[in-house]
Amino acid sequence: MFARAAASAAVMISLAAFDGAAAQTANQPPDTMAARVEACTPCHGNRGEGTSDVYFPRLAGKPSGYLYNQLLAFRSGRRKYPPMNYLLEFLPDPYLEAMAEYFAGEHPPLPQPSPSEVSKDVLAQGEALATSGDAGRGIPACVSCHGPALTGMQPGIPGLLGLRAAYVSAQLGAWRYGTRTAKSPDCMQLVAGHLTEADVTAVAAWLATRPAPANPAPVPKGTYALPFGCGSQPN
Repeated sequence: MFARAAASAAVMISLAAFDGAAAQTANQPPDTMAARVEACTPCHGNRGEGTSDVYFPRLAGKPSGYLYNQLLAFRSGRRKYPPMNYLLEFLPDPYLEAMAEYFAGEHPPLPQPSPSEVSKDVLAQGEALATSGDAGRGIPACVSCHGPALTGMQPGIPGLLGLRAAYVSAQLGAWRYGTRTAKSPDCMQLVAGHLTEADVTAVAAWLATRPAPANPAPVPKGTYALPFGCGSQPN
């Protein structure tokens, strides 16, 4: 009699433990990269599409090599922004690669271009620099590196669409003053160093007016030749 009662109690305890473990498992978030990068979403959007804050860029669909380079730069402190530096400080390379691959694989629609607040003359100046450059001042066209449709090229050149003028202006300013750098040869710092404040305003404003092309994906590596060597885009 005692043995039977003890056996029944043991079964009940085992079932209770099983039910508790099952409930705990059911209440845990899914172990997916989408769940793991939720810390990124308040600033960059649920799928990396960007938010209403003009200074936080779109991540979705950019080349994974570019995104990985930026994550490494924030982790090492090459790019300085305390929240990003803190979040990435102890994450290993494979984890950063997985994060980059995740956002590179997301393709939400590009936002509608924002109306520009600058004059037509300023927009025309921005268009001329972005599409033709200024050889006399050593400024290559944006399209010569970022592609004819400004969608970027695998593995390390980002597209310039879906970004607001204030963000583009801030990044060009960071390149100009050396607060943002990349692997040598640092081609963006070389280019930005030849731009004036007026150039930056014009280019940023014009880029922000560009509509999405039919195919916004970065083109494959080697689709076109760069005008000079660039450390972030190895040959």
